[in-house]
Amino acid sequence: MSWHLVRAGVEHVVLERAAACHDWADRRWDAFTLVTPNWQCQLPGYAYDGDDPDGFMTRDEVHAWLRRYPATFGAPLHEGVAVTSLRERPSGGFALVTTAGQLTADQVVVATGGYHRPVLPAVSYRLPDDVVQLHSADYRSPQALPDGAVLVIGSGQSGAQIAEDLHLAGREVHLALGSAPRVARRYRGRDCVAWLHDMGVYDVGIEAHAGGLSKRESTNHYVTGRDGGRDIDLRAFARDGMHLHGRLESVTPAPGGGAHLRFARTTAASLDAADAVAESIKDDIDRWIARQGIDAPLEARYVPVWQPPAPQDEDVDLDLRAAGVSAVVWAVGFRADFRWVQVGVFDGTGAPTHRRGVTAVPGLHFLGLPWLHTWGSGRFAGVARDAAHLADVVVQRAVRSRAA
Repeated sequence: MSWHLVRAGVEHVVLERAAACHDWADRRWDAFTLVTPNWQCQLPGYAYDGDDPDGFMTRDEVHAWLRRYPATFGAPLHEGVAVTSLRERPSGGFALVTTAGQLTADQVVVATGGYHRPVLPAVSYRLPDDVVQLHSADYRSPQALPDGAVLVIGSGQSGAQIAEDLHLAGREVHLALGSAPRVARRYRGRDCVAWLHDMGVYDVGIEAHAGGLSKRESTNHYVTGRDGGRDIDLRAFARDGMHLHGRLESVTPAPGGGAHLRFARTTAASLDAADAVAESIKDDIDRWIARQGIDAPLEARYVPVWQPPAPQDEDVDLDLRAAGVSAVVWAVGFRADFRWVQVGVFDGTGAPTHRRGVTAVPGLHFLGLPWLHTWGSGRFAGVARDAAHLADVVVQRAVRSRAA
């Protein structure tokens, strides 16, 4: 957004409560990599320029790449300045209270993302004190956890990748599966992201999707860019010793210490549903290749390498102490926290209501939210496109204000 406003000559400041891009250093584990190829790292006037466009930058590489960006266009960036209150002014515009003082603005773009407060469910308080608990945002490495087995709750992108990280380090891992879908890393000679990009999947506006705005609640597909990129095959992990469970249903403190966990009989259903999504994406790619007349190599479809017990035979109980579980990683997502934005633009869940980032309150905008407009809104290139659209709105309003 700042890049566009600098080019348009619109006076503005960028306020950051910590250091720019700090989340990439503070909320990613040591072995983290992007799950999208480096060629998708496209920001206005600034693209990935390394020697591995089809690879996947590590956490530290992404952080370093982003940190260089503001200086390339002279962003009026003020780090270490937190906004604690944003209100409408009776005379128009907005009043902001910050840790560096008060200021006013004709327009405000809230670009804080949508992942603010790590979620720890109420049942986490029923676990014994001698079990280390942490959210996926605070997980760093297998070595940082105490010896013993580790239980990961949640099989979205973070949960699946953290379970893999622990598994590859030789740790005994229990993974409670949710409803997250998966996608193959590559199919018919290309990364699936490249196929989907060409097919325009990342360009479809949310209003055109079945379910409309409810799409914003969708969970991203799990896959990894680690070691050059590959599938995350939870069945293969189970074959090799990982313990897969269904959805966590309850936690009961055990007499004399410990805790007893009960899981739903959903392991098979979760794996089957994730595989079905991955195969349906391949179906879409096949149809695209046929329509476009593309010469792409044929590829055999995935064959499950492990099957869980039938639901009626599934072991749904886990005694943490008997299983030697010393740590639990909660990979169950984040909750948005916009309490400091004291303007009436939120729905009953606390999410901002907007159309492509433009709210019903003149001059108040949001950028960087998941599914702001498309699935691509959660990727660098998609954020860049959203910023370009929203910058036009901001600049036009600024021009009208000057003329008045």
